[in-house]
Amino acid sequence: MSSPTLKYKPIIPNLLGEQAFIYIAKARELASKGAKVISFGVGQPDVPTFDHIIDAAKKALDEKFTGYTETAGIPELREAIAEYLNSRYGSDVKPSEVIVTPGGKGAVFLAVSAYVGPGDEVIIPEPSYPAYPEVAKFLGAKPVFVPLKWLGAEEGFALDIELIRKSITPRTKLIVINNPQNPTGALFSPKQLDEIMEIAKEHNITVLVDEIYDNFVYDNAPFKSFLTYPEWRDYVLYINGFSKTFSMTGWRLGYLVIKREVAEKLTRLAVNIWSCPVSFAQKAAVTALKGTWEPVKEMIKMFEKRRDLIVKKLREVPGFEVWPSKGAFYVFPNVKKVLDETGLSVEEFVEWILYNKHVVTLPGTAFPDKAGKDFIRLSFATSFEAIEEGITRLKEGVEELLSKSKK
Repeated sequence: MSSPTLKYKPIIPNLLGEQAFIYIAKARELASKGAKVISFGVGQPDVPTFDHIIDAAKKALDEKFTGYTETAGIPELREAIAEYLNSRYGSDVKPSEVIVTPGGKGAVFLAVSAYVGPGDEVIIPEPSYPAYPEVAKFLGAKPVFVPLKWLGAEEGFALDIELIRKSITPRTKLIVINNPQNPTGALFSPKQLDEIMEIAKEHNITVLVDEIYDNFVYDNAPFKSFLTYPEWRDYVLYINGFSKTFSMTGWRLGYLVIKREVAEKLTRLAVNIWSCPVSFAQKAAVTALKGTWEPVKEMIKMFEKRRDLIVKKLREVPGFEVWPSKGAFYVFPNVKKVLDETGLSVEEFVEWILYNKHVVTLPGTAFPDKAGKDFIRLSFATSFEAIEEGITRLKEGVEELLSKSKK
């Protein structure tokens, strides 16, 4: 008698993983064989979680705060999140409009699943963070990718507002805006964000806003949050979290801000997925928001210096066109000249550099859909020494490849 076949949903094999983790595994395999690997792949601060936050978690554990909590998060954390957002952005978020989630991805899933179903369309500026299109696909919706404008090494990336307008159909339910943006490091102008809000009002479309890198802004560039719009409740699903600002990636805490009537209903969905966020991590998050911000400020100053260094070094690499990112902790150089000269795809180029120079970068195509095919992403959330040596190796590799192509 044959065993029964377990039949999963047909969409499951078609979902893409997050390639950063694939390259982490490849790097570890190389390192296990004795290679000295330098990674620009991972999207997390290399600074350990700050001591006062860790101490708060220890205190919560010592006090045996280890049971279930409210599904939407403990009241003091929801209050602290609302106070932080209102203080920073002059908004009027209420604690009842905050849902604490297991990581930013939890917030993405909760928000998209509430608004999107089979046959719906989700407009996603690309290259994009992979979770947005994958959740949409899982729910039976269609990601509609709209390429960002590449304006060159002086101006970088911008939203293509007209193309977004042209991409709207009666099936459009969401427009996704990640600002500052992963993977490009773009910081969209207040004017462009105003235009997105006008589109949302005109077509009655919801905007999924991910501002998890909101504290990583460089060169005193102007940053505008969608929570500054008086009518945010009618159009905005707001996502943020603790992973980047407080270097708490492994603590898995994010949050969704949404009008109270919807928050109440989404809490019912959340309780059926994860019951509640991690108890003692929530106590630590309260301290993160209400305690000293000096370590955060120092980290961001350091990251800006690292940005300056990696841009300077990358501009010495032949065939690279490099724009100094304005936000997050990524650079996204255009390597089309190198690819054209060598005949390599961006995936082949990244693999060659990894296995020949032991330097991890990510192909732009790891960030759906196709607009990144001439780019690579490098995270500068690593030491100055690693940046110096890693880009030196990268330059040597590019010079070798270009030399071979001319023979």
